[in-house]
Amino acid sequence: MSNQKARNYYARFKDIDVTFTREIINVTRMVTKQIHLKCGNDLWPCALYSSSFSGAKVMINIKTGLLDKLQNVNHAVSLRYCFKLQDKGSPLTFFVPSRVTGHESYRGSDEILLLSLQFTNRPPDDLVDIIGRLLDANINFAKRKDERILLTDENMRKIKLASKDSSAYIQDVPRRCILQEISFDNARLVMLGVPKYLLDKEAAVRFDFEDPHESFLLRGKFTNAEYVPDKKEMVTLTLDYNETVIPMGYKIRVNEFLCNCPG
Repeated sequence: MSNQKARNYYARFKDIDVTFTREIINVTRMVTKQIHLKCGNDLWPCALYSSSFSGAKVMINIKTGLLDKLQNVNHAVSLRYCFKLQDKGSPLTFFVPSRVTGHESYRGSDEILLLSLQFTNRPPDDLVDIIGRLLDANINFAKRKDERILLTDENMRKIKLASKDSSAYIQDVPRRCILQEISFDNARLVMLGVPKYLLDKEAAVRFDFEDPHESFLLRGKFTNAEYVPDKKEMVTLTLDYNETVIPMGYKIRVNEFLCNCPG
């Protein structure tokens, strides 16, 4: 990532928190067992609840005695992040100097505390890139829904889609289809069928990407169906995705193509 891109992400998203759900952990390839708080000379296990570029929230077990230790170091800690990135042989690990600014019970638990951390230094560009890509994809998902990607050979290479040949699942039965266009919120495809029997049907389409290999099943409903001219056995369909379950990894793929290939 360029320094300019990092500065842009940092300026736009400095105080926006990303909650590390299971999906976000998978997308970012965070190594959860290697997330720690460094307090004094010791490392204390914790779970990352959320992070921005200016701070984070982590969960700790109160029985570890970390709260007493914090008093001795004037609440100064470093938060250790760890990610297994695709293009690196060993995990990416770095510390962000921080100060504990408060704590509260996590969802009423008697054992788990949620600590609030304020970063005392700007985090490394690696963290800015990892979180910035997520936030940028979510923002452009709302702004650029109308922009479509025609699946030419060149565009497939750029977005790293393995093949136009795919499967559409209708009532959980796979049927061969050919992808033609995709966007943030829908796809156009061609398959054998009769329009009146496919229109308004719930369905799902499979996407296989490369570098790194990722497979997504996009669920939605066919909102348009019409015969292909001169090929009456073939139907062109538009699948509008269910927006509540569009995978973050898919959003990032589409967003980075649109941002890098504006023409």
